[in-house]
Amino acid sequence: IAAAPAAAAEPGPGAEAWSESRVAALRAEGHAVFVNATAAWCITCQVNERVALRSEAVRAAFAARSVAYLKADWTGGDPAIGALLRAHGRDGVPLYLLYPAGGGAPEVLPQILTEGIVLRALGG
Repeated sequence: IAAAPAAAAEPGPGAEAWSESRVAALRAEGHAVFVNATAAWCITCQVNERVALRSEAVRAAFAARSVAYLKADWTGGDPAIGALLRAHGRDGVPLYLLYPAGGGAPEVLPQILTEGIVLRALGG
């Protein structure tokens, strides 16, 4: 008997569910936006969240800079998230994008994150 596919998880504390329209709305309001394209089965994604994205320093930096944190959960294979990945030259997760406040192309962060990498990308 085949196991049922894993359901998409809630984005988690401090995160909103990703959508292209939500990114556009936040950017129109002048916010920087951090997109975490992840999946429940992605070990690298889970480690990056634990060591970098959930750290107090990163959470404080997001808050201090009014950075919106959106989680694109690809656990269920959402085609819109697949399109986001392909648009940035990826076939899978993780993908981390930092859209600057005030417009411009997003910075693509490395697939292996540290607290320092995220803080430097945020300008701190």
